[in-house]
Amino acid sequence: MIGIVSYLAFFLTITGILAIAVLGLNLQWGNAGIFNGGVVAFFGIGAYTMIIMAGPDRAGELGGFGLPWPVAMAGGATAAGVLALIVGFATTKLRHDYLAIATFGVAVAMESFVRNTTVVSGGAKGIRGFERPLEAIIGNPFVYSLVYLAIVACILVVVYLLLERLVGSPFGRLLRAIREDETAARALGKNPARIRLQAFIIGAVIMGVAGGLYATFYAFISPQDLAPILTFQIWAMLIVGGAGNNLGAVAGTFIVWGCWIASGFVLSKFAPADVQIYVGTLQYILIGLIIVSILLIRPRGLIPERLEVSTRIRDPQPGTISRADQHVKG
Repeated sequence: MIGIVSYLAFFLTITGILAIAVLGLNLQWGNAGIFNGGVVAFFGIGAYTMIIMAGPDRAGELGGFGLPWPVAMAGGATAAGVLALIVGFATTKLRHDYLAIATFGVAVAMESFVRNTTVVSGGAKGIRGFERPLEAIIGNPFVYSLVYLAIVACILVVVYLLLERLVGSPFGRLLRAIREDETAARALGKNPARIRLQAFIIGAVIMGVAGGLYATFYAFISPQDLAPILTFQIWAMLIVGGAGNNLGAVAGTFIVWGCWIASGFVLSKFAPADVQIYVGTLQYILIGLIIVSILLIRPRGLIPERLEVSTRIRDPQPGTISRADQHVKG
C-alpha cells in the first residue's frame, strides 16, 4: 500500500510541476499568441540557477552559495525572466514560424551551453548532491514525498489563481485583443510589442519556477533534462487540454503525462523483448496520435477557451440602451 501511495505521490508531483510550466506556456500562446519553441531553455535556466545558488560547494565549479531555498527559487525565476527579456528584445518583430525557429534555437543553445560549460553547469554529468528543503528535518522519505507534493500543489494553485486574475483583468483582455487583431489594437493607441514582451517574460518566469521545483525534486539536473522532447510534451499538454483556458492546460497535463507513463509501463511489461528497445519511439507515436485525435474531435482542445462576447441591445423604451453580456463557450 505504501508503495502505491509513494508512486502516486511521485506521479502527482511531476504532473504538478509540468502543469505549472504548461500554465506559463498558456499565457504566452493561449492568451498572447506567442509561439515559444524554446520552453526548455527557460525551464532549464530556472533549474540550474536554483541548484547553483542553493547547492553545495563543487570543487572547481560555480556554486556553494548555500542560499535558502526560497531565495534560490526566486533567483531561478528571475534568471528565466532575464533570459526572456533578452530573447524578447531580439525577437520582437518576429512572428509565427520565424519566432518558433528563433526560440527553438535558444533552447538548443541553452542545452549546448550547459553540456559544454563544466565550470558553470557541471557539463554532461550535470549537478547533483543538492540538499532538498526540510528533508533533513522530516527524515522519512515517504513522508517527505507527501510534503513536497503538498508544496508543489500549493504553488500550482497560487500560479493558477494568479493567472486567472491576470487573464480576467484589462491586461488579459488586451492580450487577447492583440492576439486576434494586432492592427486594431495599435489603432487604439496600444503598444503590441511591449505588451507581448510582458506576457513572454511572465510566462518564462513561471517556467523558471517549474524548473526550480523539478531540480529540487530530483536533487539533480543535467543536459539530458533539457532535451527537445520536454518542449514537445508541454506543447502536447496544452493542445490536448485547450489553449487559452488555464483549467484546460492543467487537465491536458494530467491526461498526456498519464498516457505517457501508462504507455511506458505497458510497453515495457507486456511488449516482446525485441520491441521494447523502441518504447521511446512508440510513446512519441502515441502522443502524436492523441494530439491528432483531439484536433479531429475537439479542434480547440478538451476544455477550450471561453470567449466573452458583449453586445448592445436597444431597450423597448425609446432612447434607452442596455448592455447584455453573453458568454459563449467554445
